[in-house]
Amino acid sequence: MKPIDPSSSSPTSPPRVLPVVEGGARDIRTAELDPLPREECGVIGISGVPAAAEAGFLGLYALQHRGQESAGICAVDTDGTARVRKGNGLVADVFGADDLNALIGSTAVGHVRYSTSGGSRIQNAQPIVVRYAEGDLAIAHNGNLTNANELRQRLVGEGALFQTTSDSEVIVHLIARSRHDQVDAQVDDALTHLEGAFSLCLSIGNALYAAVDSRGYRPLVLGRKDDGWIVASETCALDILDAEFVRDIRPGEVLKIEDGEITNLRDLPPAPQPAPCVFELVYFARPDSRLWGTSVDRARRAFGRRLAEEHPAEADCVFAVPDSANSSALGYAEASGIPYELGLLRNHYVGRTFIKPSQADRDFGARIKYNPVREVVAGQRVVVVDDSLVRGTTSTSLVKFLRGAGAKEVHFRIASPPVTHPCFYGIDMPSKEELVGSAHSVDEIAEQLGVDSLGYLSLDGMLACVEEHGPFCDACFSGNYQAPLVDVERGYESLLNPPGC
Repeated sequence: MKPIDPSSSSPTSPPRVLPVVEGGARDIRTAELDPLPREECGVIGISGVPAAAEAGFLGLYALQHRGQESAGICAVDTDGTARVRKGNGLVADVFGADDLNALIGSTAVGHVRYSTSGGSRIQNAQPIVVRYAEGDLAIAHNGNLTNANELRQRLVGEGALFQTTSDSEVIVHLIARSRHDQVDAQVDDALTHLEGAFSLCLSIGNALYAAVDSRGYRPLVLGRKDDGWIVASETCALDILDAEFVRDIRPGEVLKIEDGEITNLRDLPPAPQPAPCVFELVYFARPDSRLWGTSVDRARRAFGRRLAEEHPAEADCVFAVPDSANSSALGYAEASGIPYELGLLRNHYVGRTFIKPSQADRDFGARIKYNPVREVVAGQRVVVVDDSLVRGTTSTSLVKFLRGAGAKEVHFRIASPPVTHPCFYGIDMPSKEELVGSAHSVDEIAEQLGVDSLGYLSLDGMLACVEEHGPFCDACFSGNYQAPLVDVERGYESLLNPPGC
């Protein structure tokens, strides 16, 4: 696949990046309020649906929880011409009615992003769109490639010029430099060079491709909308479009969708075993989604029930740290018989780029997001259920608020095991040294939080709750990394976020 370059006929000429209409810029300079692991990305691909960009917009709205840093949509019209709009901020900030009306066509690729690799520059917003002789190409990627920097070094040595610092652009160059003559074979060839996690939506002209790495780390589902097809990170994106869920896209599967037909291209070389990310079920996915054959809500309720069995408490009420722990807290209440209450409320209008006030306030990030309901908490022994504990800073503040609201006892329960290792497959977690579960014992963490008791769901208990849908990747809890960490092992890890990104 040779890129169009009027100045050269060399096959090593760089892909020509399509001009971007930027919009919805927001301030990304500020200190982060949320110490939890960051959502990775959400992708959507649409084929054969009228006003595909509008459908993509609605689908991205449903996937907003997976990334709040930038959003983008590329639409392809009937003659294969791609038009793209992307910008920093939320979906509603980036797109207006005029923007969507300008994105004409029945094929579209969309993306919401939190940068796990490459930084937050607008150049790294996706979809990445380039001009090729075989048709305009747009790519949206969820996951992290663990050999991206090794590939980048090789490609640069061969003369490739990169427009972004995102690992996703590596895939574009691999397609461009494939020695195969047919487009389908070029896509297939490029994917065989990748290590790590990727769930992709890719369009070349009016053909839409969907692919998942051979371990299936990140979710990707297939849906039907009238005579068209939709590929998305979660089923909640299908629901908002009133599309029918067909199935999960399998690990290693590469699909081509064109003219209403689906072709299964050659599957990627199989991994020893699939390894979908269990943290999707713990935290990332929306509870109304179904992933890998299970309801996210039901999985979290099972976590909560098992947690109640492993770490019971004598208490007057149970409540969640909203919103991702709501289902787990319900499960804990069901199994324990302790009444479920709304003890903490969350402010849903806090942006991720909110600027801290000038005065030093260690509790500000938690205070602006959460507030206890005093009538529920005062004089009560409370069980507080959270989905995970990463740094512990927000939880420490929450316990302080609950004590201030009059809680008699605070029993903290975590519906997952201690997070002890960073993720290299698409979740932006702190370094191992910053993970409270890695650096401290449970008793030390309980003392730091200021709670009367602390209990984590065991790793065996968590996996037992979803064993019929596994096996899963549990590397952030166990350190058992499935895909090779090529860049880390070869000293390229410092390049994951290059200076100036």
